[in-house]
This record gives sequence, C-alpha cells and structure tokens, in this order.
Amino acid sequence: MDPIASRRHFLRFMAASPLLAGGGAFGQGAPGHEAAIADPAEALNVFDIEAAMYKTAPPAHVGYLTTGIDDDTTVRANREGFQRLQLRPRRLVDVSRIDMGIELFGTRYDSPIAIAPTGSNKAFNHGGEIAVARAARAGNHLQMLSTVATTAVEDVIAARGAPVWFQLYPTNDPAVSDALVKRAERAGCPVIVVTIDVVARQNWETLARLRRADTRQCGSCHGLGIRDFVARKPNFDGIDVSRISNTGATNLTWDTIKRLRDRLSAKLVLKGILAHEDATLAIEHGVDGIIVSNHGGRAEDSGRATIDALPEILAAVSGRIPVLVDGGVRRGTDIIKALALGARAVGIGRPYLWGLGAFGQPGVERVLQILRRETQAAMQQVGAPAIKDLVPAMVRLPAGVDRP
Repeated sequence: MDPIASRRHFLRFMAASPLLAGGGAFGQGAPGHEAAIADPAEALNVFDIEAAMYKTAPPAHVGYLTTGIDDDTTVRANREGFQRLQLRPRRLVDVSRIDMGIELFGTRYDSPIAIAPTGSNKAFNHGGEIAVARAARAGNHLQMLSTVATTAVEDVIAARGAPVWFQLYPTNDPAVSDALVKRAERAGCPVIVVTIDVVARQNWETLARLRRADTRQCGSCHGLGIRDFVARKPNFDGIDVSRISNTGATNLTWDTIKRLRDRLSAKLVLKGILAHEDATLAIEHGVDGIIVSNHGGRAEDSGRATIDALPEILAAVSGRIPVLVDGGVRRGTDIIKALALGARAVGIGRPYLWGLGAFGQPGVERVLQILRRETQAAMQQVGAPAIKDLVPAMVRLPAGVDRP
C-alpha cells in the first residue's frame, strides 16, 4: 500500500473511531480543527497542535499516543474529570502581577507545569528528548526523563542545562533497577520517580487497530521483543538485560520500596498512587513525594480520573510531602483546578508529544507557552496573584468527591 492510500485508510478509520464519537483522546478540542495549522505560532490551543501532529504522523504512532486500555474509558475519564469541576472566581483582587513560580525539593521552577516522562521521543521527531529538554530550559520547567528514553540521561541534562528527574521502570530484575538508579544519580538526577502501576498486560486495543493501518515494519525501529526493545534504549547501555521480561514488575512490594529508599541518596517519588491507603503507606516507607497518576489511562481501565483521586491522596498526606498529578491536562484551567485542590505541580504528557511530532522543539515550546498563558489568565480570573493564593474554596467539586 502506498503512503497516500495508507493515509486515506487511516483517516477513514479515525472518522469511524469511538475515540472521535465518544470524545476520546483524539479531537477533544472545540470545533474548527479540520484544517491543520502549518506553523506552531498559529495554534490557539493545544488541540490545534494535536490536529497538526495527527495529520502527518504514521497511524501506529497515532495509535500509540491515543490508546488507553480496553475501551479507553480511563483516557476519557481523565479529561472529563477536569471538565466536571467548576472554578469559583473571586473579584477585586490585584492581579496585575502574577507569580507562577513553585519550589520542589529546593529547586525553583517558573511555572507549575511539569513535563511528565514519556518514552521513545525520537519516534515523533529526530530531536527527541533533546528538543524537549531545550524547550523545558526555555521556560524553566521541571522535566522528568523516562527510563526508556531514546536519549541518554547525561545528554538530556546537558541540553536542559539543569538536573532532570529520572523516572524508573523497575523491571522484573532488581539488578537492572539498581544499575539504572546508580547511573541516574551519577548523572546528577536529584529525584528518582518510580512508576508502580505497570503490573498487568496492557490491552492497547486502539493501538492494535491503528497499527493494522500502518504498512511499515515496526520491529525495525522498536525491536521484536522486550529485551531487544530495552537494549536499544541508551540508559540501558552496559547493563545486562538478559533477564528482563517486563519493564514493569508484578513482584513489587513495599519491601521493594524500602530497599530502594535505603540505597538512594536522591529523593524518592512514587508515580501511580491512586488510593489514600497507599499514600499513607508511602509516607511510612520514607517516600519523599507522590504523583497521582494512572499512566494517562494507559496502564489500567478503572474509569477513575486522577483529578477525582487527588483529594483523598491530599487528605492522607496532610501536607507532609508534595503531591503532583497528571492525566488529561489540556488547559490552564485544568492546571488551576489541580493546584487549588492542593497539588504542588501538574504534569503533561501527550500535549508536548503533539508539539514534538508536529513541529519539533518549536512545537513543544508553543504547547508550554499556550499552557502558561492560559494558567496565568485563569489565576487572574480566580483572584490568585501567586500559586500560594490558590485554595480549595476556588473549586466546586462534583458530588461524591470529598474535599481534602
């Protein structure tokens, strides 16, 4: 099948896809995205950049970005969770100056918008994680780097011009985890973010269907098995991966976390906490921070939005450690809602990949610029001159969700 025919086949699939009909990951913006923009400066919101990325991306890559588990229920829930919440603006507050700066573990960032870890960035643009790091540097954003990045952690830190947080897929082999952590610490990463939600087979139906519309041989780039896949990732260079069967691990326990805590000099953050019981246990085991995350709806299909889980985690933590959140963030108002409830920072994933895939580094910069602009405007509207002025009373919660 020639590329044009393949593209037409893919577009016909998307037109009939439940992702569009049900308001899924694709096409969630307002009407008017039919004509994709040609320059990131033309983007009015991140959905304009999403449309530009999907216009040119191979079907399998679109599937990888959009897919959730099973019916993609949790992908949709993440977005709908923010849309259910209402802001309660306060008036007659001097908002002529807005300070969006935050501090995490002694480092100041110019905004609460964090770059969540995503793997294989070079699949979307040859600049990969370096382009993302340079965009993060331009706006002084917190950047988290995936274990399965297509660029070595040392090179990303050099491009960022500052330390990044290292996200750890623990794998089923503790020796590999130890080697990855040692490398990250030697490189200067001050925080290790352990992803703990990859514990079952990921039934990515949307990816599987879109892959059928792609005529390329994916194995030539990504490998044909898990060991081949990780061996191609530079953070695994020099590490024996012969015993790896999964980047996640089904045998993780709180003893595993304690062991890692005892061996680490860096801060330890757990990514994937969704229940208050686990937040309490995290503190008992010396964890320094929590990221409320469901992997963007890619690890499980519970149907529960991360923003709905956030209040109970905050209540359990009670200010003792910082809590971050990601999943479904597409607007500055989403960011303000999470911060007002008590999150210290908010992660984005898919949107910056849209920018990377569509326009490279300028696309990532534009996504971050749009979200910063919207966040500032939302802070002015609710009457919050600084992040510390955002309080839970500024958000009206849906029925059945308790305020922290």
